[in-house]
Amino acid sequence: MAFNKIRAFTLIEVLLVIIIVGILAAIVIPRIFYNAAKARQEACRANIRAINALTELWHLNTGTWPNTDLSDIFASDDYFPEDTVYCPVGDFGDTRHSVDYVLDDTTHRVDTAQHPYDPNL
Repeated sequence: MAFNKIRAFTLIEVLLVIIIVGILAAIVIPRIFYNAAKARQEACRANIRAINALTELWHLNTGTWPNTDLSDIFASDDYFPEDTVYCPVGDFGDTRHSVDYVLDDTTHRVDTAQHPYDPNL
């Protein structure tokens, strides 16, 4: 008389694996979302630096400052050939520069107070 031994996992073993995978997911997933948010903020900072530099170039080339809503500098293919830039941080949908980036009247720099997500930008 031969007994067939069926090898299978016990319920305890399966529960331990589920718990371990859950703990690992709880550690890894927040780090992924945190890094993605930081990358979007850094992209917005890079946009601000580029806009400020091209605003200076506009002033050197034309002798005037661009409009505060940046409509003239974004309309020129010499400065932004890929169309306008928008801030990737906010959940604004398909907004454009007039909402995301606005120049300050006195400093002729991007007014960072206009960004609701990071006032210390």
